[in-house]
Amino acid sequence: MTIRTARPDRVQHFRPRMHCLKKLEAMVVEMQDQKSGVKGSEQKLNVTTIPHVLTGKDIIAWIANKMKTTPEEAQTFSTMLVAYGYIYPLQNHKKLVMCNDSSLYRFQTPYFWPTQKWFAEDSDYAIYLAKRNIRKKGMLEPYEQAHYNHLHEWLNHKWDFIVMQATEQYKAGKERKKPDRVVFDCQERAYWIVNKPPRRTHSAIDCGPERLIDPNTDEKITFDQYRRQNMFYQQAIMRSKVKSSVSLGALVKYVTTYKNHDPFLAPCLPSNPWQTDHDAYWTLNMRRVDLPTKMRVERWSFSLFELLSDLRGRDDFKIFLKKEFSGENLAFWEAAEELKWGTAASMTAKAETIFKTFLAPGAPRWINIDGRTMGLTVKGLDHPHRYVLEAAQTHVFLLMKKDTFFRYLKSPVYKDIQKKALNPEAHNFSPAQLEQNANSRSPGIHPIILWQQEEEEKAKAAAASAPVDVKAMMSKIDRKK
Repeated sequence: MTIRTARPDRVQHFRPRMHCLKKLEAMVVEMQDQKSGVKGSEQKLNVTTIPHVLTGKDIIAWIANKMKTTPEEAQTFSTMLVAYGYIYPLQNHKKLVMCNDSSLYRFQTPYFWPTQKWFAEDSDYAIYLAKRNIRKKGMLEPYEQAHYNHLHEWLNHKWDFIVMQATEQYKAGKERKKPDRVVFDCQERAYWIVNKPPRRTHSAIDCGPERLIDPNTDEKITFDQYRRQNMFYQQAIMRSKVKSSVSLGALVKYVTTYKNHDPFLAPCLPSNPWQTDHDAYWTLNMRRVDLPTKMRVERWSFSLFELLSDLRGRDDFKIFLKKEFSGENLAFWEAAEELKWGTAASMTAKAETIFKTFLAPGAPRWINIDGRTMGLTVKGLDHPHRYVLEAAQTHVFLLMKKDTFFRYLKSPVYKDIQKKALNPEAHNFSPAQLEQNANSRSPGIHPIILWQQEEEEKAKAAAASAPVDVKAMMSKIDRKK
């Protein structure tokens, strides 16, 4: 391991969990107390005697006795200590868990604790892998070999320096006594297992993006900021309140409705593609598929917003509206969405087309909205912008929500898609199959190609649903005669 004297400023990187890490360190220091801590002993590891070795069951028993908790909770807490790198296994390095048996563990040296804020840089990891490659004569673990090849390609411009550093560290390590050398190798390996884990392995050190504002600096609040805060609190006090029972009831209802559709609370069927590298879940839940899954169809019934947010559900809703000869409301809502999210260059042309199709007197797909909303919308179209149709779109949405949506849920169209919907079975992949899935991953469809396909489908749908000009059709028939 390269010894560093200057530390990078990583306060923001570890700030959110520093309070938790300080508590863990206090417990680890107490566990190492010679009188009241966990009792260690010398153990032989491949003919080498290692000092201060602990067993998993002794650590779990000490934590259970200290914290007055069950062995299961003590094992979970000790596994967290292993995951953060405060304790490391001597035998099975790749599994950062605490086993309640005679497995051997040691306390990590404080130099490698997370609160030291050493950032695991690629150059240091490359030196470690090069040193390990020299010691093992090219026989690295599969995941280490993959990292080694990647870093060799990525840091090729300074690979000679990396190999030189690794060789010097390897020579310095050979001068140590064998027990000290084995202990240091285990400590270093445990550090890199925590900070550079194998693929499909969760790391407790992972955290989100760094903050743009340093939380440690004391910000001076100006008089104007105090005045704004005071105004905000006054407005908050005057705001109408909702009973806690009502808000809690709405929260319980929402959780009960969506709990089976939350990927954190319920498993993905047939399997989670991020864990298994199998794309069946994405294939079954593409934007427009012939047969959706039962979970997807069930979600359409939660609200009109859920139905319209899913393109496949929106297509099914169009079929129902077409049978009832009332598709102009949904067509206007889609046109307003295109105006809202479209390009600025096409805004004026789209606004004019929407006016002629849905709002002008005698329009082929005239929508029925109240006079006040119609007046505001038509007046706003003189100077069109993205949200000029907001009032009319909201009015049409509420009309569909109160009437058309509930009739759709009771219609044969929805019941038929419910019967035909797919119910995929869960995949049970073995470790060998997971490795095969990872090696045979195929690249996904490029987003531009998906966008082009959607635009083509939109054009076909618009052509199919366009109003028929009876006069033009009659004139064509007369010409043929």
